[in-house]
Amino acid sequence: MPPVIAIVGKSESGKTTLIEKLVRELKSRGYRVATIKHAAQGMSFDAPDKDSWRHIQAGSEATAVSSPDRMVLIKPVTRDMSLDEIVRFFGEDYDIILAEGFKQDNAPKIEVYRKEVGPPIGDTKKLIAIVTDENLEIKTRQFSLEDTKGLADLLEQGFLRAPGERVSLYINSIPISLGSFPKEMVANIVLALASSLKGVGEVSSLEIFLRREHKPEQEGR
Repeated sequence: MPPVIAIVGKSESGKTTLIEKLVRELKSRGYRVATIKHAAQGMSFDAPDKDSWRHIQAGSEATAVSSPDRMVLIKPVTRDMSLDEIVRFFGEDYDIILAEGFKQDNAPKIEVYRKEVGPPIGDTKKLIAIVTDENLEIKTRQFSLEDTKGLADLLEQGFLRAPGERVSLYINSIPISLGSFPKEMVANIVLALASSLKGVGEVSSLEIFLRREHKPEQEGR
């Protein structure tokens, strides 16, 4: 899966502004960037009596609204989804994903801090940098609010890999970390299988999905 970086901070600290700047800077360097926004208060894209709303009310597990210039997927959920679960809907066609919020998630994080909105969050897991308007007495690497290029350098050097082959494995919807040997082995096996199929030309991307229905154990065995 693409590397995911969460941009965290208190309300009005400037998280959205920082993401806008980072997206522009990373795009200018040739990277494909996607973003995710966490809305703690809920949201609605399908108003009552709209066709998409009627689809969901009828029992559809998910519905998409598509037009010539954009597509919106609407999927009712019963709980707050994890960042990894959301990222799976994006697929693999991105070099990096920037997420706004998700401070409790396990993803690496950059905190945005402004003196006027109160002290830093504190006790943030996997904090790799803090973007601040004043010098703080902390060991975490600090960047000024205007040093977008320096922050992009940090992401480029630490998380963005040169374009090349990417292999991702999910088991039971959980991303599995692969070392170089198992990654190469999986890729070679799957590519050999695909290449043996009739009508398959050069393979530039390949997706496999498997769902196994759970069969309850019979009583008395």
